[in-house]
Amino acid sequence: MHIVEPSPSLDWVALSPSSLSANELTTWATRANCGAVVTFCGTVRDTSREHDDIVALEYETGEEMAMGRLKEVVAEARTRWPMIVAVAIHHRTGRVELSDTAVVVAVSSPHRREAFEAAQFCIDTLKDCVPMWKREVWEGGSAWSQDGRDILSVAEVPAPGAVTGANGADDA
Repeated sequence: MHIVEPSPSLDWVALSPSSLSANELTTWATRANCGAVVTFCGTVRDTSREHDDIVALEYETGEEMAMGRLKEVVAEARTRWPMIVAVAIHHRTGRVELSDTAVVVAVSSPHRREAFEAAQFCIDTLKDCVPMWKREVWEGGSAWSQDGRDILSVAEVPAPGAVTGANGADDA
């Protein structure tokens, strides 16, 4: 089992082949000076554009590049929302079964607006900027997802509300 140790800093990014805990990230992000913690969980659903019988997803990435991009996402969120306090982004690698959590984002802030906006920015930007490949698995087969996107630089992603995802997608 791969253990992801909590970060003593205010930023915590991780890639893990093991299950993710939204409760752990929410607890970690909760701070005495914050009145808001927003936690987003992306889970494996049973449908995609091509299939309605998905049983799992398999994620692959280059760890060094992905970790660097995750850190850039957090840094950009801090630039755009200077009031946010703690930011965590964890993403699974390897096989993730139906209904299991593939990604967790947790953001704390003194006020809810910044926490919501920064959390949405983090998940949208992760999807647009972190090189992560997704294979869809169904009974009797598998294929790389056709939901591919151009990988953007973090600075290219607009703030939430400008568009739904920098490439116009609205999927979780």
